[in-house]
Amino acid sequence: MKNKTFLPADTYIVINKTVIHDSDRKLVSMLYQPIIGYTAVSLYFTLLDDLDKSELMSYDLTHHHLMATMQLKLEDIVIAREKLEACGLLKTYFKGGSINQYVYLIFSPMSAYEFFNHPILNVVLYNNLGKKEYERIVNYFKVPYINLKDYEDITSSFDQVFTSTCGSVVNINDEIRKRESGYPYLEKSVDFNMIISSIPDSMIHDKCFSKEIKQLINSLSFIYQLDTLAMQGLVRDSLNEKGFIDKMLLRKNAREYYQFEHAGDLPTVIYNKQPDYLKKPEGDHSKWAKMVYAFENLTPYQFLKAKYKGAEPTDRDKRLIENLLIDQKLNPGVVNVLISYVLKINHEQLKKSYVETIAGQWKRLNIETVEEAMKIAEKEHKKMKKSMEKIKTKNASKTKNEDILPIWFDKKLENENTTPEEEEELNQILQELL
Repeated sequence: MKNKTFLPADTYIVINKTVIHDSDRKLVSMLYQPIIGYTAVSLYFTLLDDLDKSELMSYDLTHHHLMATMQLKLEDIVIAREKLEACGLLKTYFKGGSINQYVYLIFSPMSAYEFFNHPILNVVLYNNLGKKEYERIVNYFKVPYINLKDYEDITSSFDQVFTSTCGSVVNINDEIRKRESGYPYLEKSVDFNMIISSIPDSMIHDKCFSKEIKQLINSLSFIYQLDTLAMQGLVRDSLNEKGFIDKMLLRKNAREYYQFEHAGDLPTVIYNKQPDYLKKPEGDHSKWAKMVYAFENLTPYQFLKAKYKGAEPTDRDKRLIENLLIDQKLNPGVVNVLISYVLKINHEQLKKSYVETIAGQWKRLNIETVEEAMKIAEKEHKKMKKSMEKIKTKNASKTKNEDILPIWFDKKLENENTTPEEEEELNQILQELL
């Protein structure tokens, strides 16, 4: 479907599969928006507004209507739609023809309780917000505790208030609207046949691997980056005496396994990309713009791996990048620029103290975008170069510094040709996006 042509003239209808309350809007804004971004949330509410007065189904609309209403390009709407789909807030159905037709099914957000106990969304929210902001939101949704130990429960039961009399029997109507929450969908799955076959029949109940349990296993496998073999051992260690999987124990085992493998760290945020609202508008095709695009659309993990020539980065370097994102709260694209800069001027080494010194300065200067980071790197390097010139001769200093500059550094790339070596480096970095 992603390869099909998507046009403004393509039509769509919105069908409400749930009951949306005012509190749901707050759930989407507070819990989902830090994960999917403002544009996706705006699309969700716009589709809700497209519903008729009964809030059941919209009229036939074109995607040009969405473009005009949201003032967005069609490709931005597609990206926002895919984020809603990934988090379970939207399902999309397609029918081809002279004019393509789409059906968008809207679902409620998960309750706060479900969200904070979800093995993927809860972790991603924590990573995106940081500890302080995450705890603030958790406290907002907490139920006040009242000690009822000295109180007596005098609540009336139904049969104490009402009596049964003869009357008509009414059948259950399945067509009545009900609340339906959407849940994240994972395309990749562990090999459940391998997991099940590895456990003796005497140890597991016939209904052990329910749909809910399989979803949990897949979610834990995704967020903790565990393959089938690793999950196989964790599942066996999480079986109770009745042959069922203890969900809380499985979560605990997966978390501890990850921390053991990663020197005590929790799931990393180095797989996040630069937020959409901080990206450079598309349209510029210069070599400078290509580098900006690469910094913005690669995760720090992907960028670091590209600098490793495709090899797996060391745990030390990954932890350093994670600290920049969590402790210094730098944006992913800015971290990519910092990696590129430090590796080039420091003989391909990421020295922790040096990296953190620059990161602290950029944070104090409120550097948020890739272009801001690239410009401040150039500015600071020029200051350093002037200081060095007071000690060394101008020619020696110039020779040394120009040999180690990044390919995007201090150059008008939109007007100048890159060397074959520079072009190879740029292509290698951009290859991560293919």
